[in-house]
Amino acid sequence: MGTHETAEGRPTRSTRRTFLTAATVAVPLATVAVPLAAAPAAAAEAGPPPGPGRPARPQPPDRELSALLREVDRDRIEATVRRLAAFGTRHTLSRQDDPVRGIGAARDWIFAQLSGYAAASGGRMTVELQSYVQEPASRIPTATLITNVVATLRGDSAPGRTYVVTGHYDSRATDVMDAVSDAPGADDDASGVAVLMELARLMATRRTEATIVFAAVAGEEQGLYGSGYLAKQLKAAGVDVQGMFSNDIIGSSTADDGTRDPRAVRLFAEGVPTAETPAEANTRQSVGGENDSASRQLARFVNDVADNDATGMRVRVIYRRDRYLRGSDHISFLREGWPAGRFTEPNEDFAHQHQDVRVVDGVQHGDLPEFCDFDYITRVARVNGAVIWSLAQAPGTPKGATIVTTNLTNDTTLRWQRGAEPDLAGYEVVWRETTAAEWQKVIPVGDVTEVTIDLSKDNVFFGVRAVDRDGHRSPVAFPKPGS
Repeated sequence: MGTHETAEGRPTRSTRRTFLTAATVAVPLATVAVPLAAAPAAAAEAGPPPGPGRPARPQPPDRELSALLREVDRDRIEATVRRLAAFGTRHTLSRQDDPVRGIGAARDWIFAQLSGYAAASGGRMTVELQSYVQEPASRIPTATLITNVVATLRGDSAPGRTYVVTGHYDSRATDVMDAVSDAPGADDDASGVAVLMELARLMATRRTEATIVFAAVAGEEQGLYGSGYLAKQLKAAGVDVQGMFSNDIIGSSTADDGTRDPRAVRLFAEGVPTAETPAEANTRQSVGGENDSASRQLARFVNDVADNDATGMRVRVIYRRDRYLRGSDHISFLREGWPAGRFTEPNEDFAHQHQDVRVVDGVQHGDLPEFCDFDYITRVARVNGAVIWSLAQAPGTPKGATIVTTNLTNDTTLRWQRGAEPDLAGYEVVWRETTAAEWQKVIPVGDVTEVTIDLSKDNVFFGVRAVDRDGHRSPVAFPKPGS
């Protein structure tokens, strides 16, 4: 038996069957923890393992989010995809001064549309043409102006915390250097641009706690140039990017063999961080954190808030950075050390990607609007809307999360920094078996910054997430070893 003090300084007795905090009265467990050794080997399949806490459950959409998702407009999405395809080509090296054809015409149209949405925001949304000159480099033979169209919706109470959603508006033909031939780019990636534009339209008139950046980026097909510049600019400005999603090839659910999966979208999320340092690699290897990168926590959050009847979709998380031989704009953000993932359709028809518009043996090639499924794109937009809205309305991911490893103990002490959100209600500790992919149990611990739990840190994985007064939950922070 031991003692600790409350915030008021009164000593209170505690046992190992309690949460111990440095700042508040110990909260007794509702049930006595069962030794984890008693858990069956197939705990993940059999249900939550025995031990403290309640089973983890998804976060259902609240009334405001449900209303937003119902307003996603399929016809607007289709009109955007068809308008972008009608520019003929949007190749990064195509004409920038032609008013009807080429990437310049597409850029100006996107800017005008987003500016119109911003006009209804009461000054909270601003739109800019973010341009720079890319000197000759891979797939850029001469100095080329590259321009991102960026709409920023400033948050009310936590404007420094930022989430980014992108689609790339450039396109390509079979030859990646062919800036003249038709390259309508309907699926790749007018579909992604249509999603971010529709979400910008819907959210411009709504108030968010955190800041959201909606960016139509250029130069993706030539080597992620536009997103690389955007990420570097945000990094240089000290922006706290806590999540980023690239929407790239989300226009169809039909594969080249006719296979269809119209109710699923893939989310690629890396394990070992792209920007990991040697010291961080040593820590990861020592604790077994290969499946607990910030990007994997973001992917788990996506499953919690967007895999439901309100979106009509199943999110299939893929434990990879991207597909073989391919890459997208989330990689630019991973390189800066931020959590990011890529949404893409479940099945692909490669005759309708990166192909000249032509007929071969009676088969139409080319990335044309006729091969898009606009109902499917609408559902992917709802997935994005559920994720971005939930992130922007919830508290931020806890910072400074550590798991105390200075002593050999059979319990676990966790510490973290308190967030500054005015509606912050407290924190939850989550845990799971080391062989489980998803968090299995949740322990509410209150508005504290330290807790001790009677469960061995050597046997399970722990995480910490914040909760606000309306029940919105943040992504999980995976603690680092510390004191």
